[in-house]
Amino acid sequence: MGVVKWSVGLVLAMVAFVGGPASAQQRPTAVLELFTSQGCSSCPPADRFIAEVADRPDVIALTLAVDYWDYLGWRDTLANPIHAKRQKAYAYMRGDRQIYTPQMIVNGVGHAIGSDRAAVERVMEQSRGQPGALSVPVSLRVAGDTITLVLPPSINGVSPENPATIFLFGVSSRQPVDITRGENRGQTMVYRNVVRSHANLGEWGGGPRTVTISRRELVAPDCEKLAIIVQTGSPRRPGVILGAAMIDLPGLAVH
Repeated sequence: MGVVKWSVGLVLAMVAFVGGPASAQQRPTAVLELFTSQGCSSCPPADRFIAEVADRPDVIALTLAVDYWDYLGWRDTLANPIHAKRQKAYAYMRGDRQIYTPQMIVNGVGHAIGSDRAAVERVMEQSRGQPGALSVPVSLRVAGDTITLVLPPSINGVSPENPATIFLFGVSSRQPVDITRGENRGQTMVYRNVVRSHANLGEWGGGPRTVTISRRELVAPDCEKLAIIVQTGSPRRPGVILGAAMIDLPGLAVH
C-alpha cells in the first residue's frame, strides 16, 4: 500500500470502574490505534495482530478504519472520515507527514507499521518515557443510560492555559466482514475493537472534574464497549495520551 499525506488525533486517560471500585481495571501500559482498510492488501496481518492483543488487560487496542483506499474497488464498510482526519493530525504533529496503512499509533506519540510486531513493541517501550504518558487515573461508571467520568487533579502540566481533551469512543468488540472485491477479495476478516462512534467531551484544565452524559445520545447502539481518552492538545493538534480505559457496556433496557 502506498503512503498518503494526512493525519488527526486524540487519545486516552483512565482507570475504570463499572458499578463500583470492586470492578476497577488496571491502568494500561499502552494505547494502540490501528489505522487500517479493508481495501489494503497489507492490512490483514496487522488486523490479526490487533485481534490477538484486543483482550490484553494492560493494552487498549482500537481499530480505526479509513476510507482513502475505497477507490481501489472495495468500499470499507467500517470506515469513518474522522479516522483519516485523526491520522492526518498525528502526522502533522510529528512533522513527518507519514500516513499509510496499516499504521499503528502508540500512546499518541509514536508510530510503526501495524504488522511489524517487534517495531510496535519498541515504540511502546519508547513512548512510556514520554512525560505524562498514561499517568492520569480516571474513574468511569456506567449505570443504565448514564455515564459518569471523574478526573482527579493533574500534576502533569495540564492547565486552563494548556488543556487536554476528553474523547469518548463507542467500540464494537467484533465485526466480521466478507470482502468480495478489491485487493482482499475472497477474504472474511473479523475486526476487533472497532471504533464506531465518537464524541468530544470538551477540555480538561487539570482540576478535579466530574462529567455526566447520556449513553443513548453519544454511543452508537451496536457498541458493546466504551473507551474514554484524555489526551494533551486538541483534535487538530493531538499530543501524548495521559491515560486510558475501555470497559464492557451492560445491556440497556428497551423502552
